[in-house]
Formats: sequence, C-alpha cells, structure tokens
Amino acid sequence: MNIMDFNVKKLAADAGTFLSRAVQFTEEKLGQAEKTELDAHLENLLSKAECTKLWTEKVMKQTEVLLQPNPNARMEEFVYEKLDRKAPSRVNNPELLGQHMIDAGNEFGPGTAYGNALIKCGETQKRIGAADRELIQTAAINFLTPLRNFIEGDYKTITRERKLLQNKRLDLDAAKTRLRKAKVAEARAAQLNLSPPEENNVMVWAEEVTKSEQEVRIAQSEFDRQAEITRLLLEGISSTHAHHLRCLNDFVEAQMTYYAQCYQYMLDLQKQLGSFPSTFLANNNQSTTTCVPSSSNTTTAASSVSVTASLSSLSNVAAPSSFGELKSSSGSRKARVLYDYDAANSTELSLLADEVITVYSIPGMDSDWLMGERGNQKGKVPITYLELLN
Repeated sequence: MNIMDFNVKKLAADAGTFLSRAVQFTEEKLGQAEKTELDAHLENLLSKAECTKLWTEKVMKQTEVLLQPNPNARMEEFVYEKLDRKAPSRVNNPELLGQHMIDAGNEFGPGTAYGNALIKCGETQKRIGAADRELIQTAAINFLTPLRNFIEGDYKTITRERKLLQNKRLDLDAAKTRLRKAKVAEARAAQLNLSPPEENNVMVWAEEVTKSEQEVRIAQSEFDRQAEITRLLLEGISSTHAHHLRCLNDFVEAQMTYYAQCYQYMLDLQKQLGSFPSTFLANNNQSTTTCVPSSSNTTTAASSVSVTASLSSLSNVAAPSSFGELKSSSGSRKARVLYDYDAANSTELSLLADEVITVYSIPGMDSDWLMGERGNQKGKVPITYLELLN
C-alpha cells in the first residue's frame, strides 16, 4: 500500500511538473512570459555543436556515396549493420570487368594480340578492384567509423543533456512566474487591510511568497548545475575536431595509396601493351601487300604496289613471327628497347629506352622472355619491351 501511495504521488508530481513546463513554454511562445536567456559563451558552444553535427553527417554520407555509388548496396550494408550481421562479399565493378576481359581473351585465344591484350587488361582491372576494396575497408575503419561514433554517441549525449537543460530552464522560469504572481497577490491583500480575514489573506500570501522564493533558489541551483555539465560537454567539440582531423589525414593517405597503386598498375599495363601498335602496323602492312585492287587500271595497281613498298621500307620492325623464329633458332639479333625496365632480380637485365642490345634464346626459356646482352652484362629481358631490328 505504501509503495502504491509512493508511485501515485510520484506520478502526480511528474504530471504537475510536465504541465508546468508546458504552460511556461506556451506562454513564452505567445510572448506572455519572460524567458531566462543562456549566456553568450554557452549559446556559441551550442551553435558550434549543431554546425559540427550537420556537416559531419553530410561529409559522412557523401563519403559513403563516393566509396559505394550503388544506393541499393549501401542500403543492404546498412540493414546488415543494424542486424549486427556481416554483409556478404560481392564482386566490385573493376573486378567484374576484369573477369569479363579475361574470359573474352581466353575465348579469342591467348596467342592472338587482342586476346593477350584483353587478358593483361583484365588482370590489371582485378588488381585495381582489390585496391578499391582495400580503400573502402581502410576508409570505413579510420574515417567513417569515428564520424559515426560522434553522431551516434557523443552528440546524442550532448542532445540529452541539452534537453535536460531546457527542462531545468523551464522549471526556473515557471518558479519565477509563480513568485511574481505571489508577490502581486500579497501586495493587493496588504492594500485592502480592512478586517481580520484580510489580514489572514496577507499571511497566506506571505507564506506563498516565501515558498516560491525557496523554489526559485532550488530551480536556479539545478539550472546552473545543468548548464555547467552541458558547457563541459560542448567544450569537448574542439577535441572532436582535432580527432576528426587526424582521421581525415588517414583518409587522404588511404586515397593517396589507392591512386598510386592504380597509377602503377596502369603504367605497367601500358608498358606491356607497348609493342602492340607495331604489331598492328605489321598486320596492316601484310594486308596491304596481299590486297588485290578491284580496278583493272594498271596505274592504280602500280601505285598500290609502290605504297606497299614505301610502307615496308619505312618500318624496320620485324613481323611477330620473328620472335618465334629467333626462339627456335640458335642465332642472335639486335633489338631496340621500347621502355625503361628495372630488373626484378639478379637474373634479369635492366633496360633503358632506345638503347640497342643483343638478344637470343636459350633452351627451356619462358616464351615471354629472351636473354639480353649489353657488353659484359647479360640477363633475361621481357619480349614486350623489345623491337627487333632488321
């Protein structure tokens, strides 16, 4: 029974407090009640916190869009995160493109120029996809997670304490309003002062004023205490900015690593494909040589033969089969280096673009390599970096 009485009294007190706050808030909005203003420093801190929260959300959301442009995939990841389950691993766009290129190259034939090029491009795209996956993981851990922790953790605490401060401020202003009304009633009762009953009214209002003054002192104390708690939390926003700055540096470093990897992958791919234009030129020359002119005009036919001879004389590049002939023979040839090449180990020979070296094959050597010789230096060199000379 006592517990029930306690609960009823507490419920009634809470209801009274809520009603008092609602009345005070409504009267403030209507301009019928005074409002205690927060000090300028606290207002500035509140404004800074709101600004930080607003722009942190925008930066976080746009970073998520940058890392994962597919909105459906982002929604799926969000659902799995809320369910506290790991999202299934999916193939990203560069990896998917790379796999299609590799499959196409194998279908067209790895021995053909186009098929070989497709396979090399596909392998590079898959490397870029792996680098993209690593960037997303690193950015999520070092950048997005700290921002999300601020929004869902620190700022929620600030919001809760700020709401509590607002309630304490309404309680204070409501207590001030009751005190002001009690003083006005006391003054009116004192002015009448006609009979003993009126004297009793004066005493009643005097007691009400004393009680209201006590309530104001208590409300003012609680408001000041809550304002100090809120201020201390808000001053931590500067530390939050410093922490987010370090996270931003980590994000930029992850992007720098990603773009450097992509650049190196594409540079290596470009070097590997460097010999293909000369191959296509040789193929075009062969096609021109075997082309039969549709016109019976002798002059036109002679001109065609002349152009073919001119193109052949301009090119000192051996046909692709020359590499095969060189590897099947025991002889050696001169070759011009197309690009700089850094030896990966002591069995390889470093190369400089436009230098001329001697190349030859040895039994059992990989089809993509030849032995290169420059003076007393010798070592393996990649065929795609060479151009055989006549």
